[in-house]
Amino acid sequence: MISNPQVHLPFPTNPPRVVTAGEALIDLVLQEDGLFKPCLGGAVFNLSRALARQNVPTLYQNPLSHDRFGRQLAEGLLEDGVQLAQPQPVSEPTSVAVIALNAEGHPDYTFYRQGVADRQITAQSLSAACRGQAHMEVACTGCLALDPADAIHYLPWLQSQKREGKWIVLDVNLRPSVMPDLRSYRAHVLEMAKLADVLKASDEDLRHLQIPGVSPLDQAMNLMAMTSAQWMALTLGPEGACLLVRHGADVQVLKAREALAVKVIDTVGAGDSFLAGLLACALHHVDQEKSKPLLRKWAEQATLDTLQDVLEHALASATLVVMRRGCEPASWTEVRARMKAFPAI
Repeated sequence: MISNPQVHLPFPTNPPRVVTAGEALIDLVLQEDGLFKPCLGGAVFNLSRALARQNVPTLYQNPLSHDRFGRQLAEGLLEDGVQLAQPQPVSEPTSVAVIALNAEGHPDYTFYRQGVADRQITAQSLSAACRGQAHMEVACTGCLALDPADAIHYLPWLQSQKREGKWIVLDVNLRPSVMPDLRSYRAHVLEMAKLADVLKASDEDLRHLQIPGVSPLDQAMNLMAMTSAQWMALTLGPEGACLLVRHGADVQVLKAREALAVKVIDTVGAGDSFLAGLLACALHHVDQEKSKPLLRKWAEQATLDTLQDVLEHALASATLVVMRRGCEPASWTEVRARMKAFPAI
């Protein structure tokens, strides 16, 4: 049975500031007794919930199924305060991922994604849902939305949002085991990355992309050089994370990691929560500015102390998730309390 022990209701009628597009599915997680436990999941679904729990009004784009799983996904989003661009369910079934965790708590995925509800989108439907949203500043996608088979939908939509001045955020969260043509997959991910203002990737993602470099940081620098991104967030598991920030021709690198060892239950949703924390904290700092600058302009002028706070907030957001079973994103208050009690280094 799917449980949702924490219910957060930020203000779902507030105009959305962030729009997300990508998968919402059911994770069937292998348990120690050999049975599979269904959990609400999908990287973009997790990101949407995590943003809402950190008080960011968020609009989720993709349709959900009328089946039982689809109803539970919709309920999970709405309970956390996420708004649905397509509230009417569709007849196609819910997508499923089968997950087994290794000894370190890292997941291995098998996806069932043909003819499913969350893929019933077009570039036109995605763009139409964003029209007239005067407060919307950020457009996010990634993970399974980077499948080249869906390029005809997500690429034109992202291009349209870029033209309209949105801050484009791309989660380079790769699933090479389910992509039949890895060369085409890598090429498409790099094409999408060229549109991004913010890139987020793990060291493992960069290895799968085959970005040149002797270290993950070198690879991140090289990926950033292939794009016009303002920021790139690099997650490094127990080694923490880096935030690469472009200033003209130069790139500054900020680093953060937990000062004490963290007991990891599992890592499901850690990267999604990291990205949500990064964006939530950036928007929080924008709101503190008396001049109320555009997010893009603020990002160009943010001080190193402010950027360090953004990075450490993102890290704490991920840390709280890995200390819990499944993806249970933390609230803004929980994250700030964690940062105060256990400062990063």
